[in-house]
Amino acid sequence: MTSTATPPLPERAPIAVASAPNGARKTHADHPALPITPDELAATARACLDAGAAMLHLHVRHADGTHSLEAADYLPAIERVRQAVGQRLVLQVTTEAVGRYTPAQQMAVVRELRPEAVSAALRELVPDAAHESEAAAFFGWLAAEHIVPQYILYDAADVGRYFDLRQRGLIPPGGHWVLFVLGRYSAGQTSSPDDLLPFLHAWHAEAALSAGVRWAVCAFGAREAECALAAALLGGHARLGFENNMLLAQGELAPDNAALIRQFASAAGVLHRPLADAEQLRSWFA
Repeated sequence: MTSTATPPLPERAPIAVASAPNGARKTHADHPALPITPDELAATARACLDAGAAMLHLHVRHADGTHSLEAADYLPAIERVRQAVGQRLVLQVTTEAVGRYTPAQQMAVVRELRPEAVSAALRELVPDAAHESEAAAFFGWLAAEHIVPQYILYDAADVGRYFDLRQRGLIPPGGHWVLFVLGRYSAGQTSSPDDLLPFLHAWHAEAALSAGVRWAVCAFGAREAECALAAALLGGHARLGFENNMLLAQGELAPDNAALIRQFASAAGVLHRPLADAEQLRSWFA
């Protein structure tokens, strides 16, 4: 007798979701649930973990609320987040300059903190050929210290720059991933899923160098979830949060960062791709 049982769905690769809960510029005036203090960051980290996040993208502030890349501001936040979630979230510190910090200062805070993960915009750390030697030494140090970098790429030209640095050996070949920032230069800085296409065209044009390197997206505005789902459909990962977007897909204000992750997790369930946890994320770069 022929079986009529439905065959099981093939196993789908997990999606890593990172929470970017605050960014460098927004304040409580933008949203009362935007976390700024170490205690607020710890509470947000726990809520986002419970919603399905595997990583926290961490920005910290000076006492006056302005953007900081000082270890003295990072350390209390890292300590409180670890107290709240233990090792159940990967903690990624930012090196974003926000017009305040030089490449040397951006790299110095990472050397002082020795975090498990860091995000770095190539156009900030390697703005021109004169900065290549110092940046290459830093990228090599990250690899030697097993600190996972995520290289931030703002457009297809940045993808080409990444491949050039890889080809010339300035970026080591393994132990990192990249982030495509969708819609950074669009009108009104509002992203749409088709903003991903130029990145992927450039990415797949260098199959030998892109093979095995994972990629994620972040996006601006209420279509953030759509952009993240487009990435998930095409094998990528997602960064969500108040840093770039505070709206749910229907257009209303999200009550908190965790709501954005729950919204995405619910939609991603249709793709039969589970959400990765922190240990799975770490294993990809071990």
